[in-house]
Amino acid sequence: MKLNRLLTVLILCLSWLSSARAEPADFAEFSKDKQYQSGYFSFYHDENSGKVYLEIDNFEQPFLFQSSMPHGIGSNDIGLDRGQLGGTRLVQFERVGEKVFLRQHNTYYRANSDNKLERQAINEAFASSIIWGFKVAKASKSGKVVVDYTPFLLSDIHGVGERLKQRKQGSFKVDATRSGLYAKRTKAFPKNTEFEATITFKGSGAGTYLKSVTPENTAVTVNFHHSLIELPDDNYQERAFHPYSGYWAISHADYATKIDEPLIQRVIPRHRLAKQNPEAAVSPAVEPIVYYLDAGVPEPVKSALLDGARWWNQAFEAIGYQDAFQVKMLPADADPMDVRYNVIQWVHRATRGWSYGASVIDPRTGEIIKGHVTLGSLRVRQDYLIALGLTSPFGNDTNEESGEQADTSKQQEMALARIRQLSAHEVGHTLGIAHNFAASVNNRASVMDYPHPYITLNNGEIDLSNAYDTDIGAWDKYVIAYGYSDIAPELEDEALAGLIAQAKSQGLQYMSDPDARPKSGGHATGHLWDNGKNAATELSRVLAVREKALQDFGINSIANGTPLSEIEQVLVPIYNFHRYQVEAAVKLVAGVDYSYEVKGEGEVVGVSTVAGDSQYQALDALLATLTPKTLTLSDELIGLIPPKAYGYQRNRESFKANTGLTFDPVSAAEAAAKHTVGLLLNAERLARLQQQSLMGKDIPSVEKLLDMLLENTIKQNSEKGLGLLVQQRVNQQVVEHLLTLWHSDKVVAEVRAELYVALKDLGDWLDDNRKSRKHQGMKAQFTLLAEQIDFSLAQGKRVTPASSIVLPPGSPIGHE
Repeated sequence: MKLNRLLTVLILCLSWLSSARAEPADFAEFSKDKQYQSGYFSFYHDENSGKVYLEIDNFEQPFLFQSSMPHGIGSNDIGLDRGQLGGTRLVQFERVGEKVFLRQHNTYYRANSDNKLERQAINEAFASSIIWGFKVAKASKSGKVVVDYTPFLLSDIHGVGERLKQRKQGSFKVDATRSGLYAKRTKAFPKNTEFEATITFKGSGAGTYLKSVTPENTAVTVNFHHSLIELPDDNYQERAFHPYSGYWAISHADYATKIDEPLIQRVIPRHRLAKQNPEAAVSPAVEPIVYYLDAGVPEPVKSALLDGARWWNQAFEAIGYQDAFQVKMLPADADPMDVRYNVIQWVHRATRGWSYGASVIDPRTGEIIKGHVTLGSLRVRQDYLIALGLTSPFGNDTNEESGEQADTSKQQEMALARIRQLSAHEVGHTLGIAHNFAASVNNRASVMDYPHPYITLNNGEIDLSNAYDTDIGAWDKYVIAYGYSDIAPELEDEALAGLIAQAKSQGLQYMSDPDARPKSGGHATGHLWDNGKNAATELSRVLAVREKALQDFGINSIANGTPLSEIEQVLVPIYNFHRYQVEAAVKLVAGVDYSYEVKGEGEVVGVSTVAGDSQYQALDALLATLTPKTLTLSDELIGLIPPKAYGYQRNRESFKANTGLTFDPVSAAEAAAKHTVGLLLNAERLARLQQQSLMGKDIPSVEKLLDMLLENTIKQNSEKGLGLLVQQRVNQQVVEHLLTLWHSDKVVAEVRAELYVALKDLGDWLDDNRKSRKHQGMKAQFTLLAEQIDFSLAQGKRVTPASSIVLPPGSPIGHE
């Protein structure tokens, strides 16, 4: 019996060897002088011609195609970064005579049915895309072919030319004569094949951003990467999306669903994870989730990034996993774009910008194949700058004789604390998790919020010790439990419902991007870069911290060896320290409170209006940001800031100036005032407020808001000195925004009526008070403002254009 089995195995082996020998014989002449790599898709590399040939024998078999950009351009404004992922496509090769097509499937429109004809009907109803056509270079009798992959590899799969055009950075196309295979990062493995190329774009008309980062602005050279990935097996278990789950939704339209079931199906994106022993309370994972940190990160940032990313293991431990989430250093010879590695990359740009977390996701199921984090390297420097500006540490501790600087360890620790949180935040995105911008009201319950440094006054002095949180939050543990708990399929619905109910019973709030980002938004707790349970109370507290920081600000805010002109750069984020809390507090005006409720999951709460006393509190706090006391810098500080030293230049993060080379404190005040007034006089907010005021007697009306605004700005007694000019700029902003609303077609009729009355009454008041003793120094401005109002109402246009001044960037520049 054993002998028969042995003979059978031997015959099979000989048969396989015969077949294996036959195939190379078909390609013997073709493969001469070419290097061959065997893998998921095997390929030949011709070093003489620089071409790469792909071997294909699995036609009409879907796989994942992932494009990416391992070498970037380096400009945050252009947005083409090192390590940037492109789209993940479900594709297949199809042979048509002497051609081979690479077809991208339309994965959104589907029929999840066993009926072949039902699936065929969907495929024929919605377009697919042939993204490339190859010519067969060699074919075997068995049907295996070889195609020249090089033209596709050298194509603009990442859309760089179009992106440069969109950003007005010039007209560029691939120059094949200066492009070619990057052999070091071209390899084949059993389940993935990786190709890389050096691509040069030739063009003209380079814009400012492009010129700033390229040595020759008519030639832009980057690297593109292609990953051909075997589809995961069918053992992955999808998990349903819920609006309160805390995850992004991976959606598709399933035309095979029953008529009483939703057409749009939603699942969450997540990594595959399962316990070795599902019955055990604590168990190792069958295969842990491992992330690898870019080895090019310097200390002490490297340790901070490792610490922050590892916070997530706390959440996995809470659901009974042992070491299921790990963070290691990326091996020196590893390719960061290789789909087998989850990577945290440290990415340099010419200017600071957003960090972000992206993933390679199987579009059929939502399974995350690879997480890829991009962390902007200049973020840590900005936080350090803010910490220095808040504390002005370069004072008595500076030893001028030895040249030693003051101890800034606390300021550095604040910056590193932010980097830990940032690392955890972006890794969270690559775990499938969405933002939670309401977490700050739950005592910083999530790293998926945008945290503003929580600076306190301790015995009247600035205290940085609690600026950022030091752990994963309660919301984060809930989200991981929802997405990664090891649950039997038949128990999943009940278990997930229980987790949602438990999180809600704990009072955990959740608001994500669509409800928190709009400037016209009105959610009571969904805010970016804020702190505290009450946005108005926190604004008043932040203003007190800002006041103390500005009192101490000056020569001790910069280190020895720094030109005095650089005091201005440190001043920018401190002067505007309250800007994001203004954005939070203004949402209480005409504010509403609601949650992502689903029918049948408990008592319906619905939508409620922010109470009138809270709205008035917010108005008071906001109007405090417009006072000369808040906006006027001291003469002493202004006298310390000269024009830029030779060799230094103003940049976009400098204050905008209307005084030539000199520092312009009045325009700085105008920009801050414009920020508040513009948010307050938002057309959609005012429309909402007018409705609320008629539904609830304690809610301020639009008329009341306008009265309060005018009483606390234009109608205030005149200041003296520089405060008078600040007051005039604030007055001008108020009138400009009122006139902007008047000319806007977004203003509803009932608000337009209130605006008309307010403007007419204000024009009369200005005429009556231009010579008043209480408003000395305002005669000229009051005359001008009255004329602007009269002309605008009569002629339907402005006398002069509105001011173009804006705040310098605050949050990282660009998009997340």
